[in-house]
Amino acid sequence: MSRKLGQPIGQKRLTNVAIVRIKKLGFRFEVACYKNKVLSWRSGVEKDLDEVLQSRIVYSNVSKGILAKTKDLISAFGVCDQNAICLEILDKGELQVAGKERESQLSIQFRDIATIVMQKTVNTETQRPYTITMIEQLMHGIHFAVDPRNSSKKQSLVVIRELQKKFPIKRSPMRLRIIVPNKNVTSFKEKLDPWDSKIESDNESGNQTFIICELDPGHFRDCDKLVRNLQGRLEILDVSMDGEGDTDIDHFDETDDFHPKPSKQMKESITQVTEKMKNNKIEDREKQVKQNRCSTCDVIVGDAKQYREHFKSDWHKHNLKRKTRQLPPVSPEECATDMDMVDTKGSLKDYNF
Repeated sequence: MSRKLGQPIGQKRLTNVAIVRIKKLGFRFEVACYKNKVLSWRSGVEKDLDEVLQSRIVYSNVSKGILAKTKDLISAFGVCDQNAICLEILDKGELQVAGKERESQLSIQFRDIATIVMQKTVNTETQRPYTITMIEQLMHGIHFAVDPRNSSKKQSLVVIRELQKKFPIKRSPMRLRIIVPNKNVTSFKEKLDPWDSKIESDNESGNQTFIICELDPGHFRDCDKLVRNLQGRLEILDVSMDGEGDTDIDHFDETDDFHPKPSKQMKESITQVTEKMKNNKIEDREKQVKQNRCSTCDVIVGDAKQYREHFKSDWHKHNLKRKTRQLPPVSPEECATDMDMVDTKGSLKDYNF
Protein backbone atom coordinates (compact mmCIF):
# COMPACT_ATOMS: atom_id res chain seq x y z
CA MET A 1 0.00 0.00 0.00
CA SER A 2 1.46 3.30 -1.12
CA ARG A 3 1.62 6.12 1.41
CA LYS A 4 1.39 9.75 0.36
CA LEU A 5 4.47 11.75 1.29
CA GLY A 6 3.57 14.98 3.11
CA GLN A 7 5.60 17.97 2.00
CA PRO A 8 5.79 21.19 4.10
CA ILE A 9 3.89 23.93 2.35
CA GLY A 10 4.15 27.65 3.16
CA GLN A 11 7.10 27.30 5.52
CA LYS A 12 9.83 29.86 5.23
CA ARG A 13 12.93 28.34 6.77
CA LEU A 14 15.68 30.72 7.90
CA THR A 15 19.15 29.58 8.89
CA ASN A 16 22.30 31.37 10.07
CA VAL A 17 20.31 34.17 11.68
CA ALA A 18 20.15 35.91 15.04
CA ILE A 19 16.80 35.38 16.74
CA VAL A 20 15.20 37.91 19.10
CA ARG A 21 12.43 36.34 21.22
CA ILE A 22 9.72 37.73 23.47
CA LYS A 23 6.99 35.97 25.43
CA LYS A 24 3.60 37.57 26.10
CA LEU A 25 0.42 36.02 27.51
CA GLY A 26 1.90 32.55 27.06
CA PHE A 27 2.69 33.10 23.37
CA ARG A 28 6.17 33.12 21.89
CA PHE A 29 7.06 35.62 19.18
CA GLU A 30 10.34 35.82 17.28
CA VAL A 31 11.94 37.95 14.59
CA ALA A 32 14.83 36.96 12.31
CA CYS A 33 17.76 39.41 12.36
CA TYR A 34 21.21 39.63 10.88
CA LYS A 35 24.05 38.64 13.18
CA ASN A 36 25.93 41.42 15.02
CA LYS A 37 23.20 43.92 14.10
CA VAL A 38 20.86 43.69 17.08
CA LEU A 39 23.34 45.22 19.51
CA SER A 40 24.16 47.96 16.99
CA TRP A 41 20.44 48.76 16.72
CA ARG A 42 19.99 48.91 20.50
CA SER A 43 23.04 51.11 20.98
CA GLY A 44 21.83 53.52 18.28
CA VAL A 45 24.64 52.88 15.81
CA GLU A 46 22.40 51.28 13.19
CA LYS A 47 19.36 53.31 12.10
CA ASP A 48 18.09 51.37 9.09
CA LEU A 49 15.63 48.66 10.12
CA ASP A 50 16.15 46.73 6.88
CA GLU A 51 19.82 46.32 7.79
CA VAL A 52 18.78 44.65 11.07
CA LEU A 53 15.77 42.49 10.12
CA GLN A 54 16.00 39.79 7.50
CA SER A 55 12.25 40.07 6.99
CA ARG A 56 9.59 42.26 8.62
CA ILE A 57 7.55 39.24 9.64
CA VAL A 58 6.78 37.98 13.13
CA TYR A 59 7.28 34.25 13.68
CA SER A 60 6.29 31.88 16.41
CA ASN A 61 9.27 29.71 15.50
CA VAL A 62 11.95 31.07 13.19
CA SER A 63 13.97 27.86 12.88
CA LYS A 64 10.90 25.97 11.62
CA GLY A 65 9.52 28.88 9.62
CA ILE A 66 6.17 28.98 11.46
CA LEU A 67 4.46 32.38 11.22
CA ALA A 68 2.68 33.93 14.18
CA LYS A 69 -1.12 33.96 14.02
CA THR A 70 -2.90 37.28 13.63
CA LYS A 71 -5.28 36.65 16.57
CA ASP A 72 -2.27 35.91 18.82
CA LEU A 73 -0.61 39.18 17.76
CA ILE A 74 -3.76 41.19 18.50
CA SER A 75 -4.27 39.56 21.90
CA ALA A 76 -0.62 40.05 22.92
CA PHE A 77 0.26 43.43 21.39
CA GLY A 78 -3.18 44.96 20.71
CA VAL A 79 -2.31 45.61 17.05
CA CYS A 80 -1.55 43.51 14.01
CA ASP A 81 0.98 45.91 12.45
CA GLN A 82 4.05 43.79 11.72
CA ASN A 83 6.48 46.74 11.69
CA ALA A 84 5.40 48.06 15.09
CA ILE A 85 5.53 44.59 16.63
CA CYS A 86 8.99 43.95 15.16
CA LEU A 87 10.26 47.20 16.69
CA GLU A 88 8.88 46.26 20.11
CA ILE A 89 10.43 42.78 19.93
CA LEU A 90 13.77 44.31 18.92
CA ASP A 91 13.74 46.72 21.87
CA LYS A 92 12.34 44.45 24.60
CA GLY A 93 13.06 40.94 23.37
CA GLU A 94 15.87 38.62 24.41
CA LEU A 95 18.63 37.93 21.92
CA GLN A 96 19.19 34.20 21.44
CA VAL A 97 22.87 33.32 21.12
CA ALA A 98 24.86 30.11 21.13
CA GLY A 99 26.58 28.79 24.24
CA LYS A 100 30.13 29.75 23.25
CA GLU A 101 29.03 33.16 22.03
CA ARG A 102 27.18 33.82 25.29
CA GLU A 103 30.19 32.70 27.29
CA SER A 104 32.44 35.03 25.29
CA GLN A 105 30.13 38.00 25.86
CA LEU A 106 29.93 37.30 29.60
CA SER A 107 33.70 36.99 29.90
CA ILE A 108 34.20 40.31 28.07
CA GLN A 109 31.66 42.05 30.31
CA PHE A 110 33.23 40.46 33.40
CA ARG A 111 36.58 41.92 32.35
CA ASP A 112 34.99 45.35 31.77
CA ILE A 113 33.43 45.33 35.25
CA ALA A 114 36.76 44.35 36.82
CA THR A 115 38.49 47.20 34.97
CA ILE A 116 35.97 49.76 36.23
CA VAL A 117 36.31 48.44 39.80
CA MET A 118 40.10 48.70 39.53
CA GLN A 119 39.88 52.32 38.38
CA LYS A 120 37.45 53.33 41.12
CA THR A 121 38.95 51.60 44.19
CA VAL A 122 42.10 51.52 46.32
CA ASN A 123 43.42 49.36 49.13
CA THR A 124 42.50 50.83 52.53
CA GLU A 125 45.86 49.79 54.00
CA THR A 126 48.29 50.86 51.26
CA GLN A 127 46.14 53.52 49.52
CA ARG A 128 47.12 51.99 46.20
CA PRO A 129 44.90 50.42 43.53
CA TYR A 130 44.56 46.68 43.10
CA THR A 131 45.69 45.02 39.90
CA ILE A 132 43.14 43.72 37.41
CA THR A 133 44.09 40.12 38.22
CA MET A 134 43.51 40.64 41.94
CA ILE A 135 40.15 42.29 41.30
CA GLU A 136 39.04 39.33 39.19
CA GLN A 137 40.11 36.91 41.92
CA LEU A 138 38.15 38.91 44.53
CA MET A 139 35.09 38.91 42.27
CA HIS A 140 35.34 35.13 41.95
CA GLY A 141 35.71 34.97 45.72
CA ILE A 142 32.33 36.63 46.28
CA HIS A 143 30.78 34.43 43.54
CA PHE A 144 29.77 37.38 41.37
CA ALA A 145 27.65 36.53 38.31
CA VAL A 146 27.38 38.90 35.36
CA ASP A 147 23.92 40.12 34.39
CA PRO A 148 23.96 40.85 30.63
CA ARG A 149 20.82 43.00 30.92
CA ASN A 150 22.53 45.62 33.16
CA SER A 151 25.37 47.93 32.25
CA SER A 152 28.92 47.27 33.39
CA LYS A 153 29.11 50.53 35.33
CA LYS A 154 26.00 49.77 37.35
CA GLN A 155 27.22 46.27 38.17
CA SER A 156 30.66 47.60 39.15
CA LEU A 157 29.07 49.68 41.93
CA VAL A 158 27.33 46.56 43.23
CA VAL A 159 30.65 44.69 43.17
CA ILE A 160 32.37 47.45 45.16
CA ARG A 161 29.71 47.33 47.89
CA GLU A 162 30.02 43.55 48.14
CA LEU A 163 33.82 43.64 48.22
CA GLN A 164 33.83 46.22 51.01
CA LYS A 165 32.07 43.70 53.28
CA LYS A 166 34.90 41.14 53.11
CA PHE A 167 38.11 42.80 51.87
CA PRO A 168 40.13 45.96 52.65
CA ILE A 169 38.91 48.02 49.71
CA LYS A 170 37.23 51.39 49.36
CA ARG A 171 36.25 53.91 46.72
CA SER A 172 39.14 56.01 45.49
CA PRO A 173 38.55 59.57 46.79
CA MET A 174 37.89 62.51 44.52
CA ARG A 175 39.97 65.68 44.66
CA LEU A 176 37.85 68.81 44.75
CA ARG A 177 38.38 72.57 44.89
CA ILE A 178 35.58 74.24 46.81
CA ILE A 179 35.08 77.99 46.89
CA VAL A 180 32.72 79.32 49.57
CA PRO A 181 32.17 82.75 51.17
CA ASN A 182 34.12 83.38 54.36
CA LYS A 183 30.97 83.66 56.43
CA ASN A 184 29.92 80.10 55.52
CA VAL A 185 33.30 78.35 55.94
CA THR A 186 32.67 77.21 59.52
CA SER A 187 29.30 75.62 58.75
CA PHE A 188 30.75 73.96 55.64
CA LYS A 189 33.65 72.37 57.55
CA GLU A 190 31.24 71.04 60.15
CA LYS A 191 29.36 69.25 57.39
CA LEU A 192 32.57 67.78 55.99
CA ASP A 193 33.54 65.98 59.23
CA PRO A 194 30.89 63.21 59.02
CA TRP A 195 31.95 62.48 55.43
CA ASP A 196 35.55 61.59 56.47
CA SER A 197 37.01 64.09 54.06
CA LYS A 198 40.65 65.20 54.11
CA ILE A 199 41.39 68.91 53.69
CA GLU A 200 44.70 69.52 51.89
CA SER A 201 44.75 73.33 51.86
CA ASP A 202 42.62 76.18 53.16
CA ASN A 203 43.40 79.65 51.78
CA GLU A 204 41.49 82.91 52.08
CA SER A 205 41.40 85.42 49.26
CA GLY A 206 39.24 88.47 49.76
CA ASN A 207 35.72 87.50 50.73
CA GLN A 208 36.14 83.86 49.63
CA THR A 209 37.91 80.77 50.94
CA PHE A 210 39.51 78.21 48.64
CA ILE A 211 39.47 74.67 50.03
CA ILE A 212 41.14 71.69 48.35
CA CYS A 213 39.99 68.39 49.83
CA GLU A 214 39.61 64.67 49.15
CA LEU A 215 36.07 63.31 49.31
CA ASP A 216 34.47 59.91 48.94
CA PRO A 217 32.53 59.78 45.63
CA GLY A 218 29.45 58.53 47.47
CA HIS A 219 29.09 61.93 49.17
CA PHE A 220 29.68 64.01 46.04
CA ARG A 221 26.01 64.76 45.37
CA ASP A 222 25.42 65.84 48.97
CA CYS A 223 28.54 68.01 48.91
CA ASP A 224 27.54 69.64 45.62
CA LYS A 225 24.08 70.39 47.00
CA LEU A 226 25.59 71.86 50.18
CA VAL A 227 27.99 74.11 48.27
CA ARG A 228 25.14 75.43 46.12
CA ASN A 229 23.07 76.22 49.20
CA LEU A 230 26.03 78.11 50.70
CA GLN A 231 26.37 80.19 47.50
CA GLY A 232 29.69 78.57 46.64
CA ARG A 233 31.30 76.82 43.71
CA LEU A 234 32.73 73.32 43.30
CA GLU A 235 35.37 72.14 40.85
CA ILE A 236 36.59 68.57 40.24
CA LEU A 237 40.39 68.41 40.11
CA ASP A 238 40.74 64.63 39.95
CA VAL A 239 38.03 62.00 39.59
CA SER A 240 40.09 59.22 41.18
CA MET A 241 43.17 59.48 43.39
CA ASP A 242 45.52 56.69 44.42
CA GLY A 243 48.97 56.22 45.88
CA GLU A 244 50.77 56.16 42.53
CA GLY A 245 51.13 59.91 42.24
CA ASP A 246 54.54 61.60 41.94
CA THR A 247 56.16 62.86 45.09
CA ASP A 248 56.14 66.60 45.43
CA ILE A 249 59.56 68.24 45.08
CA ASP A 250 58.82 70.42 48.10
CA HIS A 251 59.11 67.35 50.33
CA PHE A 252 62.89 67.30 49.79
CA ASP A 253 65.54 69.71 51.03
CA GLU A 254 67.93 70.98 48.37
CA THR A 255 70.89 70.91 50.77
CA ASP A 256 70.35 67.28 51.80
CA ASP A 257 71.83 64.53 49.68
CA PHE A 258 70.26 61.13 50.01
CA HIS A 259 72.76 58.26 49.74
CA PRO A 260 71.12 54.94 50.60
CA LYS A 261 73.38 52.32 52.14
CA PRO A 262 73.29 49.02 50.33
CA SER A 263 71.88 46.25 52.45
CA LYS A 264 73.39 42.80 52.89
CA GLN A 265 70.85 41.21 50.54
CA MET A 266 71.59 43.86 47.94
CA LYS A 267 75.32 43.16 48.17
CA GLU A 268 74.73 39.42 47.79
CA SER A 269 72.51 39.96 44.77
CA ILE A 270 75.12 42.24 43.18
CA THR A 271 77.86 39.64 43.68
CA GLN A 272 75.62 36.93 42.21
CA VAL A 273 74.91 39.06 39.16
CA THR A 274 78.60 39.82 38.61
CA GLU A 275 79.50 36.12 38.92
CA LYS A 276 76.83 35.22 36.37
CA MET A 277 78.18 37.86 33.99
CA LYS A 278 81.71 36.49 34.36
CA ASN A 279 80.51 32.94 33.77
CA ASN A 280 78.60 34.06 30.67
CA LYS A 281 81.73 35.76 29.32
CA ILE A 282 83.80 32.63 29.91
CA GLU A 283 81.18 30.49 28.18
CA ASP A 284 81.12 32.89 25.23
CA ARG A 285 84.91 32.65 24.93
CA GLU A 286 84.76 28.86 25.11
CA LYS A 287 82.15 28.84 22.38
CA GLN A 288 84.37 31.05 20.24
CA VAL A 289 87.43 28.84 20.82
CA LYS A 290 85.51 25.58 20.44
CA GLN A 291 85.93 23.96 17.02
CA ASN A 292 84.46 20.87 15.43
CA ARG A 293 86.54 17.76 14.71
CA CYS A 294 86.02 15.28 11.89
CA SER A 295 86.91 11.79 13.11
CA THR A 296 86.80 10.35 9.58
CA CYS A 297 89.49 12.67 8.23
CA ASP A 298 91.21 13.07 11.64
CA VAL A 299 91.29 16.84 11.28
CA ILE A 300 89.95 19.90 13.17
CA VAL A 301 87.40 21.93 11.22
CA GLY A 302 86.22 25.45 12.04
CA ASP A 303 82.71 26.55 12.93
CA ALA A 304 79.43 24.80 12.12
CA LYS A 305 79.23 26.28 8.62
CA GLN A 306 82.71 25.08 7.69
CA TYR A 307 81.93 21.72 9.30
CA ARG A 308 78.91 21.26 6.99
CA GLU A 309 80.96 22.28 3.94
CA HIS A 310 83.66 19.78 4.88
CA PHE A 311 81.13 16.94 4.87
CA LYS A 312 80.25 17.82 1.25
CA SER A 313 83.88 17.87 0.06
CA ASP A 314 85.51 15.16 -2.08
CA TRP A 315 88.25 14.72 0.54
CA HIS A 316 85.71 13.66 3.22
CA LYS A 317 83.89 11.37 0.77
CA HIS A 318 87.18 9.73 -0.26
CA ASN A 319 88.10 9.11 3.39
CA LEU A 320 84.66 7.63 4.00
CA LYS A 321 85.30 5.05 1.26
CA ARG A 322 88.69 4.25 2.82
CA LYS A 323 87.08 3.95 6.26
CA THR A 324 84.61 1.32 4.98
CA ARG A 325 87.64 -0.71 3.74
CA GLN A 326 89.33 -0.15 7.13
CA LEU A 327 92.07 2.03 5.65
CA PRO A 328 93.56 5.08 7.41
CA PRO A 329 92.57 8.57 6.29
CA VAL A 330 94.73 10.53 3.85
CA SER A 331 95.65 14.19 3.61
CA PRO A 332 94.11 16.53 1.01
CA GLU A 333 97.25 16.27 -1.18
CA GLU A 334 97.23 12.45 -1.07
CA CYS A 335 93.49 12.52 -1.81
CA ALA A 336 94.09 14.66 -4.92
CA THR A 337 96.80 12.21 -6.09
CA ASP A 338 94.50 9.22 -5.63
CA MET A 339 91.72 10.98 -7.52
CA ASP A 340 94.11 11.72 -10.44
CA MET A 341 95.19 8.10 -10.57
CA VAL A 342 91.55 6.94 -10.68
CA ASP A 343 90.85 9.33 -13.56
CA THR A 344 93.94 8.11 -15.44
CA LYS A 345 92.93 4.45 -15.08
CA GLY A 346 89.43 5.27 -16.30
CA SER A 347 90.75 7.00 -19.43
CA LEU A 348 93.12 4.10 -20.29
CA LYS A 349 90.23 1.66 -20.44
CA ASP A 350 89.06 3.36 -23.62
CA TYR A 351 92.14 2.14 -25.52
CA ASN A 352 92.96 -1.39 -26.69
CA PHE A 353 96.65 -2.33 -26.66
